[in-house]
Amino acid sequence: MDKYGLIGYPLKHSFSRGYFNEKFTSENIDAEYVNFEIPTIGDFKKVIADNPDLKGLNVTIPYKEQVIPLLDELGENAKKIGAVNVIKIVREKKKVKLIGYNSDIIGFKESIEPFLKPCHKTALILGTGGAAKAIFHGLNQLGIDAMFVSRTKSDGVLTYNELSPEIMQVYQVIVNCTPVGMYPKTDECPAIPYELLSPDHLLYDLLYNPNETLFMKKGQEQGATVKNGLEMLLLQAFAAWEFWQSIRP
Repeated sequence: MDKYGLIGYPLKHSFSRGYFNEKFTSENIDAEYVNFEIPTIGDFKKVIADNPDLKGLNVTIPYKEQVIPLLDELGENAKKIGAVNVIKIVREKKKVKLIGYNSDIIGFKESIEPFLKPCHKTALILGTGGAAKAIFHGLNQLGIDAMFVSRTKSDGVLTYNELSPEIMQVYQVIVNCTPVGMYPKTDECPAIPYELLSPDHLLYDLLYNPNETLFMKKGQEQGATVKNGLEMLLLQAFAAWEFWQSIRP
């Protein structure tokens, strides 16, 4: 039986395990998907060595960037982004080849593209982590210039206090890549000036629990278009499977 899995820490709730095991059952695929909750990236090689039937892995927080030096090869998007969330494991005789990909960028692009308007030329990305990097490159590939927003000031990064009426008018796509507003803290939202939003704005939240975050609700109140990250999650899982099966180059 082939094996696939997820590495991360901690792994409280795993969408991937439920999704892939359901897929394997419904499509009569002789495989299983398991979680590997590893306290440090130093345990990664042991996971590979101890599971000879392992064909692929998903990677989540905090290892999307830490795992890169341990891989043999990177796909083009993973190279550009500097973050990996899919690993294909190729076993040739006694050699094991590990290839890293990023399917977050694929899921994001495919899910946001239908909502983009001609006025959407620039975007604000809330957060600066691994997911935010994937979103930055995804937006660039869609022809949208993006600026990061963080609580702390650094070169090329805006702070929330700097989101003036002029900036909010120019940057009409806003993507939340932070955990602010995620269950159980559903009464929280990123500190943007919601009163400056308009019907031309598109608010995209990578969160999907709850289904409608406070970030999205406040955007809707100003007439903005809003979308959560559930479809992105599904689409990146489709892409991961295609990487593992060599359907996607």
